[in-house]
Amino acid sequence: MKRNIVQIHEELCNGCGLCVSACHEGAIQLVSGKAKLISDIYCDGLGDCLPACPTGAIEIIERDAQEYSQEAVDQLLVAKQTGGGCPGSKTMNIQRAVTSEKAEVPVTQLTAAPVTEQEQGSELVNWPVQIKLANTKAEYFAGANLLIAADCTAFAYANFHRDFVKDRIVLIGCPKLDDNQLYAEKLAELFTINDIKSITVLRMEVPCCSGIVQSVKSAILKSQKIVPYNEVTIKLNGEIAK
Repeated sequence: MKRNIVQIHEELCNGCGLCVSACHEGAIQLVSGKAKLISDIYCDGLGDCLPACPTGAIEIIERDAQEYSQEAVDQLLVAKQTGGGCPGSKTMNIQRAVTSEKAEVPVTQLTAAPVTEQEQGSELVNWPVQIKLANTKAEYFAGANLLIAADCTAFAYANFHRDFVKDRIVLIGCPKLDDNQLYAEKLAELFTINDIKSITVLRMEVPCCSGIVQSVKSAILKSQKIVPYNEVTIKLNGEIAK
C-alpha cells in the first residue's frame, strides 16, 4: 500500500540520536552510528521525529510500505521497557538500605550496597534519570516529588544527594547540548499522565541553563496542571544563589 512514511538520508545524519528519543513508536534506532528506520510497520508517518533532527536528515515521503501496526508497536515498546532494548534504559526502582531516618522503598528491582555511618550514600531511587530516556508511564512518577536538574549541578553542588535527590524522583538533562523543545514535550506528557506532587528545578547560574527552566514551565502550562514549583540556582563556586 502507498502511504506517508519516514525517509532518513544517511549522508546527512550525524548520529545524535535525538530522532530516536522523539519517535514515540520506537521505529528509529541508531545502527553503526546512523539513524535507521527499523521497519515500516512501526512508523505511523506523522513525523514527530522531523523537528528533533538538527541536520535535516529526515523527511516524510509517500511510497509503497507495509501497513502501520499499533499492535507491533505496543509489543516493541513492552520489549524495550522489560529489557528487550538497551539494558541501560530499563525502568527500575532502586532499594536503599533501611536506616532509622529513611524508610525502605517498597518496589525493588535493584538493591544498592549498604552505606556506613562515615559515608554519604546515594539517595537515587529511580532509573533511568535522563529526561530523553524516561518512561513517562513509570510507576514511580505517580504522586512523585520531582527533581529536574541540569546535569552540571550534581558536580557543582557537593551535597546534591542529601539536599536535593533524597525523597525525590530525579530527571536530568543539559539545556545547552540537548533539544529543549523535546524536553518540554516529554515533560508535558509526564505531567499530564501523572499526579506530580511538586517540582523542583535545579539549574546553574550560567545563562544557557535557563533553557531547562523554560522547558519545565512550558510543560506545566501545556499540561494545564497546578503543581507546587520551586527553582534553585547553583553558583559556579558550588553555593546556592540567594
